[in-house]
Amino acid sequence: MRDAAGQPVANAVVTFRPAAGVHAPPPASGTFQVTQADIRFNPLVIVVPVGSEVEFPNHDKVRHHVYSFSPAKRFELRLYGKDESRHITFDQPGVVSLGCNIHDQMMGFVFVTDTPWAVKTGPDGEAVLKGVPQGAGTVIVWHPFLWGRFNEMTQSVTAPAHGEVRTAFSLKLHPPPLGKTPAL
Repeated sequence: MRDAAGQPVANAVVTFRPAAGVHAPPPASGTFQVTQADIRFNPLVIVVPVGSEVEFPNHDKVRHHVYSFSPAKRFELRLYGKDESRHITFDQPGVVSLGCNIHDQMMGFVFVTDTPWAVKTGPDGEAVLKGVPQGAGTVIVWHPFLWGRFNEMTQSVTAPAHGEVRTAFSLKLHPPPLGKTPAL
């Protein structure tokens, strides 16, 4: 992923949806965390399978009140302080926007996926989807600052029997909302 200036784009979520459909969602396994440190959510974007539990540890000296009004998961983690933690299970696919009632500048995103082919780009803007099934499908790219409906863009692809599917996207991004300080 590159932006309009040719620079790598981190924190873009790349998913693959086979034309034949996804027969089973990925298992909810592993440990997932969105930490609060330096009055920011870290990571800015996390990708988790449906049914995953995400821990929200507070490493700041101040208290946080984490919430989301997103349709995929509405929740509220009332005030809690340094070295305390809370957790939430994300049981519906979709993007969950995070905020803090105390610190308006904080923002983060939990991308809850029902496909086993989902990965986030790193600082180099690269993403590799492994084990993609052969045949027609759609690659979907989501980024919190991407211009477009639902912050997405799509591209039809045909996955070969062996090897990799390589696609390149040029993303038109808008700056973070005024006053927000995401950990990019």
